[in-house]
Amino acid sequence: MELLLIFIIGLLHASGIYMLLRRSMFKIIIGLILLGNGVNLLIFLLGKLTKGHPPVIEDGAKIFTEIYADPLPQALILTAIVIGFGLQSFAIILIKRVYQVLGTDDLDELNSTDEEI
Repeated sequence: MELLLIFIIGLLHASGIYMLLRRSMFKIIIGLILLGNGVNLLIFLLGKLTKGHPPVIEDGAKIFTEIYADPLPQALILTAIVIGFGLQSFAIILIKRVYQVLGTDDLDELNSTDEEI
């Protein structure tokens, strides 16, 4: 399972960086989304995958005696998802406004100093 996740993380990072290097702002947002999902999966994988062992201490025990699922990476991922949605929605609204005003999302065309607006 970990090997499959490693391949998926590598694929998400590679495709995210490829999309970030495009000229279209819409593709840059897609790249940010892919890269963010890759980082979330990486954090999830670093917390170790343990199936069927929740972090609950049994009755009568005072410490964990078996390997348990660490809840900290999952909490970090949930926080990252919320922050990522906020960032993505802000970027989408910003790109929409730039496209409405200028009529293009090509970064090379936006880089000109001509002011005919």
